Amino acid sequence: MTRQQIAAIITLFSGTILAQTNLDLIAEHPSGKLYATQGKRVLVVKGTPEQMGQAHGALLKELIPNVTPRTMAVVASTYAATKGDWFYDRIEEIIKRSSPHTPKRFIQELNAIAQASGVEEKHIQQANFFPELFHCSGFAARNSATLDGKILHARVLDYMADIFLQKYTVLQVFIPEGYNAWMSVGYASFVGTVTAMNEHGLAIGEMGGGGEGDWDGIPMTWMLRDIMERAKTVREALEIIKSTPRTCEYYYVISDKSRDMLALYCTPTKVETLEAGQQDSRLPPVPKEMVMISGGDRAKELSKRLHQHEGKLTPQLMTEIIKRPVAMKSNLHNAVFSPETLDMWFADASLKKPACDMKYVHVNLKSIIDQYNAK
Repeated sequence: MTRQQIAAIITLFSGTILAQTNLDLIAEHPSGKLYATQGKRVLVVKGTPEQMGQAHGALLKELIPNVTPRTMAVVASTYAATKGDWFYDRIEEIIKRSSPHTPKRFIQELNAIAQASGVEEKHIQQANFFPELFHCSGFAARNSATLDGKILHARVLDYMADIFLQKYTVLQVFIPEGYNAWMSVGYASFVGTVTAMNEHGLAIGEMGGGGEGDWDGIPMTWMLRDIMERAKTVREALEIIKSTPRTCEYYYVISDKSRDMLALYCTPTKVETLEAGQQDSRLPPVPKEMVMISGGDRAKELSKRLHQHEGKLTPQLMTEIIKRPVAMKSNLHNAVFSPETLDMWFADASLKKPACDMKYVHVNLKSIIDQYNAK
């Protein structure tokens, strides 16, 4: 069988059979619905910030108190033991310094979640600002690098699996009034994002760096949400990043359905970009038609695997490539995006295994939105 024939079969299955996401309704609200698919929760909220927040808080009312304040208390004790500092003081400092740069619609949504869930506003805010205190791998490939030529984008989140946030995972789909619809691999009560794709086929993932204390800007998770809601392309996302007051040090991989892609290095004062195939002394060799972000020995192994499988990449193969040691023991979740078809494959850690060793679930953003909107 030729490469073209194999690619045609993959296109057939990805675009036709797999595109439908079967959803089972669990509960509903005037502005949202909670579904289950393949053993995962799927929350869809729609409307104004207040309406989306009320739906989120009401539909996840049983989960939210377990995330905040309870799980946050575990984070606080760990932070105090390792940093010798009081977690809640730092969170209040982050909120005070970053709130002036945060779109008001996000704070309105948080407060509505608090009201509907019965959790104090300060606890909901603390949970949504705490990622700024803690600082994963990602790559995208296209054209001759993938088996069918379509763009594929993988994201590995290595992040505090030991606090058991994976017990409260929710695939979140936001349909905000006046903005792009989008989905996030997320958690109950969190409304920012670190792993997302929108209805226009724009996908993004991040990797944390240093710079703790540089909090005079919009928190990273909120900036990524703002990108999802306002941008349609990689270049539009880049302009938002450049024009937004930023915090700390972060790396990003961004891709879109036109097969554009970028790797970014960002601090509060600089934005550096890497185009497909562009080399950088801080990274091992990157294959042509790819961008890559990772660190240390993980980056070397990722580079080796990508070169080995260049021209053969499929979503399933990408889930194999990001297994350990590319992923770390703290691997909380992974995702593989297909921006051209709006498909996503994702996995969450269990209480004993990292996400890379778990079964991947397949969803399609358009299918979820269509089913939600159907009467």
